[in-house]
Amino acid sequence: MLAFFTRHSHRHRTRLRRPVRIPDEAPSTDAIFIVIRRMRSPLVFITTVFAISVLGLSIIPGKDANGNATHLSPFEAFYFISYTASTIGFGEIVPFTTAQRMWVTVCIFMTVVGWAYAIGTLLSLLQSASFQDAVAMQRFRRKVKRIREPFLIVCGYGQAGRQVCRELDEAGRRFVVIDSHDGRVERIATDELESDVPALEADASLPSVLGMAGLSNQYCEGVLALTDDDTDNLAIVMATTLLRPGTSVIARCMDRVVEERMDDFAPNAVINPSDRYGAYLVLALQRPATYNLVKWLMDPRDDAMPKPLQPKPGGCWVVCADGEFAEEVTSDLERAGMNVTVADPKDGHPDVSRANGFVVGTDNDTTNLALAEHAKIARSDLFVAVRQQSDARASLVSALAIDSVFTPTELVAQESLARVVTPLFWSFVEYAVQQPNEFAEGIIARLTAHCGHTGKERMLVDLSAQGSPALHRWLLHDELTVGQILKSSDGRDEHLPLVPLVLVRNGEHIFAPDESTTVTTDDHLLVVGHRSGLVALHETQYSDAAAEYIATGAHVPETWLWRKLKRHRPAA
Repeated sequence: MLAFFTRHSHRHRTRLRRPVRIPDEAPSTDAIFIVIRRMRSPLVFITTVFAISVLGLSIIPGKDANGNATHLSPFEAFYFISYTASTIGFGEIVPFTTAQRMWVTVCIFMTVVGWAYAIGTLLSLLQSASFQDAVAMQRFRRKVKRIREPFLIVCGYGQAGRQVCRELDEAGRRFVVIDSHDGRVERIATDELESDVPALEADASLPSVLGMAGLSNQYCEGVLALTDDDTDNLAIVMATTLLRPGTSVIARCMDRVVEERMDDFAPNAVINPSDRYGAYLVLALQRPATYNLVKWLMDPRDDAMPKPLQPKPGGCWVVCADGEFAEEVTSDLERAGMNVTVADPKDGHPDVSRANGFVVGTDNDTTNLALAEHAKIARSDLFVAVRQQSDARASLVSALAIDSVFTPTELVAQESLARVVTPLFWSFVEYAVQQPNEFAEGIIARLTAHCGHTGKERMLVDLSAQGSPALHRWLLHDELTVGQILKSSDGRDEHLPLVPLVLVRNGEHIFAPDESTTVTTDDHLLVVGHRSGLVALHETQYSDAAAEYIATGAHVPETWLWRKLKRHRPAA
């Protein structure tokens, strides 16, 4: 387990590379250029018709009231042709002769043909895919340029990407979406997200598309490569690390060979869900409390903390799966000391009569549930783990009382969110999985005592002058402990429904700090608990009266007027 969670932190040393400009334009994507190019022939035809009509009307003589020959000036001829050809029809400037009226009739038919040609070409242009793509790209680029706060680029809006985007939106984080599949980008409009999300249907593996999505933008803080294609994710990792070194990039990968290629570019994380699940399963077998704590804290749903899994360690395990999932799970179980038997799903129901655990993971969700139910009938006390490609059959899984459910997209989304929403939280996860089971039991006991079984929202408390001005001002002249910060400003004897997870001081991480630990003005404290506790703590961060009350127990007037009155009250 230790090797599994730490191996991605030891990256290959990257080579120094010369700076390269990030392309942010695709060829032939300017809507105005496309309009001019497609409308060139109709405009030339209309201009020619106007010129011939004006010239002819200027040359053909007319007659005045005395019967003398007259000619319209070029401007008068242009004026008449303009409102005639545009079907406005003010009438004749002067009484026309028969020759002039015959010429005007010819001009009317020529201009009608010209306008029909131009309008038809314009309507065809508006319906063409190239023009619509160009307009969409220009609108997308304008939205991205208007972002003036940190944002992430999410490549792929499938099951994992969609779940990540929903959680990022709830956390108030801005993001940009790119997906090449038809119809996926359109879901964003119906997902009822709080923010206006720039989204583009394009190939995210192209550097120019990443450039349009804001890779070169100073506010871009990371890229999530969550597409369904491992090769595209590799291309995204390459483009991000080569064109903008130092930018955080997290990639999803199912193929072990592609994963190794990604590691050469030193991304922040490569999440192989098949490999991850085997490690989590071993963690559940060896340290169930640690597994329960980590999985519950990473799960964005507001579910109560489940009871720890009770699989029987050791003994024989049957893995009925195919592909790399079977290889990864078998390898992890064997390293943990299990005797593993691999069964081919095509051979029917495997023999589980002497097994302690059964893992089923074919590519068909219905087949997986059927195999799991048959195994449960054969052995009611059998520990059953099932892989599900999607959560569409979550109700069936719940009804079958499956012990452990593995959904690859859900695991990818949870780990990605744990790394990007509160990066300090992932350091706690890495630390927790390296500790004995008693460490997690202690954290669970503190969470249960202060928050019950449902509070798991996280917040990073910055004790600087910008993050917590009231607490910072108090720390400049007096001390505060972690326990005092977590006291309620409504009643000092009441503990907020919050538990400290990590205290960062001068780059050093203090995990699960004791509440008697004193804090300084440069510290950062990661807490977890109920939303009500986070709201109350936010008030303490900005209220001088609340900060002094939790430190001393003295009620201090909030406003300047009340402080003046209290100061003069003893003298009176």
